[in-house]
Amino acid sequence: MTGERLNDVSGDVSGDVSSDVSDVSGEVSTAGATVAGDRVEPEAPVGAAVPRDEPGGQVDTKPRNNRAWFLVLPVVVSVAFTAVIPLMTVVNFSVQDIFSPTDRIFVGLDWFRAVTRDPEVHAAFVRTLLFSAQVLLLEIPLGVAIAVAMPRRGLGVPVALVLVALPLLIPWNVVGTIWQIFARGDIGLGGWTVNNVLGVNFNYTLDSTDAWITVLIMDVWHWTPLVALLAYAGLRSIPEPYFQAAQIDAASGWATFRHIQLPRLRGVLTIAILLRFMDSFMIYTEPFVVTGGGPGNATSFLSILLSKIAVGQFDLGPAGAFSLLYFLTVQIVSYVFFTVLTRTGR
Repeated sequence: MTGERLNDVSGDVSGDVSSDVSDVSGEVSTAGATVAGDRVEPEAPVGAAVPRDEPGGQVDTKPRNNRAWFLVLPVVVSVAFTAVIPLMTVVNFSVQDIFSPTDRIFVGLDWFRAVTRDPEVHAAFVRTLLFSAQVLLLEIPLGVAIAVAMPRRGLGVPVALVLVALPLLIPWNVVGTIWQIFARGDIGLGGWTVNNVLGVNFNYTLDSTDAWITVLIMDVWHWTPLVALLAYAGLRSIPEPYFQAAQIDAASGWATFRHIQLPRLRGVLTIAILLRFMDSFMIYTEPFVVTGGGPGNATSFLSILLSKIAVGQFDLGPAGAFSLLYFLTVQIVSYVFFTVLTRTGR
């Protein structure tokens, strides 16, 4: 009898205690939480950002700070004054005859038709496109070869990087002046060597082929280091176990380059091709300093022809239409390269 009472009392006590513990644990677990539908979400502390649902079932907990727009306001104003307003001015010039004796006359697309039908513009476009193609054919393989030959470790790495990057540190007009003197047959080391040592009659001021070769070699000397540095950065990103495996398999240098290094450089080389094509397609300073677009029109690229029309002739109507067509061509080519770049990245 006494044992049964003790059992009942112990059962009541244990039941009360367990129920109290469960109630307390339930209150603790739900403290600071709110029920939303079928799930329990923690309440946000005072002053914190309130989470909100985003597409894909994710929760955005980032604080909303509208004051961040004031940080980009100077950039927006700068772009407006340096790009948008000049562009709108050019658009205004391209559809008007501003040198009319009476008043500005709206001419519509007449200047655009005149530019697209100009044989001199066609010839300059072909020269520019040919120059860009030759630049890519020379600079991309040469830059990759320099990157492969550069040391991967040791004290020679910083020395090689400095030596390769030196041409990139020289301003464009200074590069043109250096090569203008260097290629001279009478006082320039390069021109004198070709004339007197190799026995070749070289004069870039009179011969159109010599002028073209001078501008081409100058651009290769100036911008191949950019391709080399980009390719070298891509090579440094390749994990070392790949090369260790190639050594174990006794792979040759060409096999290592073809199967390990070159596939890993596709994205980097796409960027290098994009940068070099666009820069060579818009080249102006170096050939203008060296040859001025001559002899004749041998090195008169699109940019040099545009400057002659706008600055030399001060014909702002055709120059405005020309610059807009030039800008549109650059944008189309950029879009094509961007599409190729994204597909390569995938």
